Amino acid sequence: MTRRRWIADEVAGDLASITGAHAAHISRVLRGAIGQEFDIVTPSGVRSGRITSLEDGRVEFALGNEILSNALPHITILLSVFKFDRMEWAIEKCTELGVARIVPVISQRTEKHLASASPKRFERWQRIASQASEQSRRPSVPEILAPIKLKNALDRDGNARIVLCESEKEIMLKDLFDARAADVLLAFGPEGGWTPEELKSFVACGWKPASLGTTILRAETAAIAATAIAISQLQ
Repeated sequence: MTRRRWIADEVAGDLASITGAHAAHISRVLRGAIGQEFDIVTPSGVRSGRITSLEDGRVEFALGNEILSNALPHITILLSVFKFDRMEWAIEKCTELGVARIVPVISQRTEKHLASASPKRFERWQRIASQASEQSRRPSVPEILAPIKLKNALDRDGNARIVLCESEKEIMLKDLFDARAADVLLAFGPEGGWTPEELKSFVACGWKPASLGTTILRAETAAIAATAIAISQLQ
């Protein structure tokens, strides 16, 4: 039987603790007991953890052997801020697929009220990524950055930097990957897509335009589909 995996809130040497709602869930819902084992995600990797102390708001573990996990490709996605319920769906699913970093960006077609409210969503996006990481048994949680303006994201480094756009008709995303690429960046526009000026800025900074096909996809669908393609090409 596959063991549940939890992300440690505190780690000190060979000891780890889970606090708050997750601790309450272990003690009340899962009826955890002293000696029961789970997988614990720590900053240095995933390790086996045996419960040594159990309270509603705090569960403590003695850490054991490291649990080896397959390394994920290092994929960063630049996600233009769009309707929050759909954006949260994209963050959750891209986390499950294995992205390493998510950068929310404010583009020209980002709705003003979403742009102004996005900093307040930052902690919620982090929680969604953390929960999705536990559910999908990832060895680590993706980094979620605070929202930034697009112009401040264009110069991020990467072996492959690809901007998805509806105007590209010839080059498909799957044809741009090199198995040797260690750091891939994918950029997704908001509802309505990138403006012509933004696409010119991408190209001027060395990004390559790519298409996901002939149909027009919602922003969240494009992010999930492209991430899945990237993972399959790079693993």
